[in-house]
Amino acid sequence: MTETVPVRETIETAHKLVAAYIHRTPVMTSGFFNELCGAELYFKCENLQKIGAFKARGGLNAILSLSKEQLKNGVTTHSSGNHAQAIAFAAAKVGAKAYIVMPENSPLVKINAVRSYGAEITFCKNTPEERERTVQEIISKTGAAFVHPFNNYKVIAGQATAALELIEDAGTSLDAIIAPVGGGGLLSGTALTAHYFSPETKVYAGEPEGAADAVLSFRSDKIEKAPYVNTIADGLLTYLGDKTFPVIKAHVSDIFTVSDEEIVMAMRYLWERMKLVVEPSGAVSVAATLKQKDFFAGKKVGIIISGGNVDLGKLPF
Repeated sequence: MTETVPVRETIETAHKLVAAYIHRTPVMTSGFFNELCGAELYFKCENLQKIGAFKARGGLNAILSLSKEQLKNGVTTHSSGNHAQAIAFAAAKVGAKAYIVMPENSPLVKINAVRSYGAEITFCKNTPEERERTVQEIISKTGAAFVHPFNNYKVIAGQATAALELIEDAGTSLDAIIAPVGGGGLLSGTALTAHYFSPETKVYAGEPEGAADAVLSFRSDKIEKAPYVNTIADGLLTYLGDKTFPVIKAHVSDIFTVSDEEIVMAMRYLWERMKLVVEPSGAVSVAATLKQKDFFAGKKVGIIISGGNVDLGKLPF
């Protein structure tokens, strides 16, 4: 796999590679949200993506970029759910075995989805260290190719394609794009896309207060861990990587934190007003826009709704 930061051509190539396998998800607008924020908002609905999340893009780009030789022993990754589904889905498309490491407390809806794509799941304790240790065991046993959930340039280039479509389909020049941040694959990809394809567009991130490592890293100029981890946004619990962080530092303008209460309110508005099934992590960028409405007032803002894989038996409202 390439070990260089994606450039304009890399992102275009990734888009061509994954286009046949993904949905070009709609960019939606809402009079209710526009009035609430005093801004023109353009929602990129990756909750309507294959596997229910933007992660399909990065997973497919990474797997489709592997050679037959690299795929012969299968592929492996660790993920709380959406990247797990992406790799299982992509592996099934190319006929490769997928070995997925998932935390034992992963949402059942995501576990069931990974199994439905034919992947073999190994459960572990929900810490980054345990995820990585368990994956290393699988690699030692199987020789499977490892695809990191976010700290991988092929994955980042794939995630970048969501913002590329948003810029192309919004029908207007965007002042800003806001994306959620966990490990930073989507955010760094979004930032690179804006840098190459719409340099006047500033990029921001939303992050849960209960997993606020990216904002600390952004301020201190080095990768930090969150002081505590406790949030409803289960897809954003990890910290930045050495590939995602430098891109974020170079091309992201600011990171805004939101409480779980603000995330749930954004989720509820999306469900009630736009009829969109959105998971907590997917609503973080919307929550941040609502919280910073004075900052975004009068601007044209693209918002990436990252996913919609909700456990319907555990809705927070």
